[in-house]
Amino acid sequence: MHGVMGELRSMRVMIEDQMGALAFGDAGRMAPGKARAVRLLSAAGFSAALIRKITARLPDTIDETQALAFVRAALRNNLDVAASEAELLDQGGVFALVGPTGAGKTTTVAKLAARFVVRHGAENLALLTTDGYRIGGQEQLRIYGRILGVAVHAVKDAEDLRRTLGELRNRKLVLIDTVGLSQRDRLVAEQHRMFADCGAQVKRLLLLNATCHGDTLGDVVRAYRGDGLAGCILTKLDEAAAPGAALDTAIRQRLKVFYAADGQRVPEDLHLPVAAKLVDRALDGVAASAQAAPGEQDFPFELPPVHLSAPGRELMAASEVLHG
Repeated sequence: MHGVMGELRSMRVMIEDQMGALAFGDAGRMAPGKARAVRLLSAAGFSAALIRKITARLPDTIDETQALAFVRAALRNNLDVAASEAELLDQGGVFALVGPTGAGKTTTVAKLAARFVVRHGAENLALLTTDGYRIGGQEQLRIYGRILGVAVHAVKDAEDLRRTLGELRNRKLVLIDTVGLSQRDRLVAEQHRMFADCGAQVKRLLLLNATCHGDTLGDVVRAYRGDGLAGCILTKLDEAAAPGAALDTAIRQRLKVFYAADGQRVPEDLHLPVAAKLVDRALDGVAASAQAAPGEQDFPFELPPVHLSAPGRELMAASEVLHG
């Protein structure tokens, strides 16, 4: 049954991609305003499936200004963001930050911890780490803990986590920094079980690296989804050339965005998400990226001529017939 469900999910993704790709095949025959919206969303990193769903509602008579205004409004209205910091920092609880290596988990834990200490004091916070693999992983968090005046506890399994959380049950907020795991690593399932079997309600926050391709982010969400996934935090927005992929993933996977991070400064570069600003950042950054793209003048060397063999010439001729 597990294998059948996996096949069905794969077929659904394939069908969505094929249907979404029709939006690009028809772009040349679209009205200018509608075609402009398709090109803008594509350049910003949004998926073909989402682009088709949004632009299908645009009438052919719409002009470019109206089309782009509709697109921005549609994205804003479908991006679920936390209304205030009360949903995490004031409500409290146990939160584990999870995701692949390099997503910025340890730095984000430090940013959240610093914001919480300012609001509620260090005595109400506890920091835990399960990162026993990465060299210096625990030490980095301990440095932040010493600066904030918060002790850092290392745990290695579900029983250790159960015991530690029992000792820290009087703390308003517990933040858990986890080891980075590839979405295809079998240890992801073991991490899920550790939090499920620890005897406490652990809410997981998935970190989505905005520099990653949309297909990769989709794989990450599918691997890390399950009971206890409260939402996501967008990271590395300052490094992303096409942050629309991260917004696309949050929208299509129905993930609430709790925070957006755009730098290494603690805690300044962590912000409460505003849907309009995130959408504007994704779409307005397309023009700047296009201007920075390399042109012919950036390649001072000449490419050697290509000499095709007889089979190669036949294939080229066939290709010209197919695309003619």
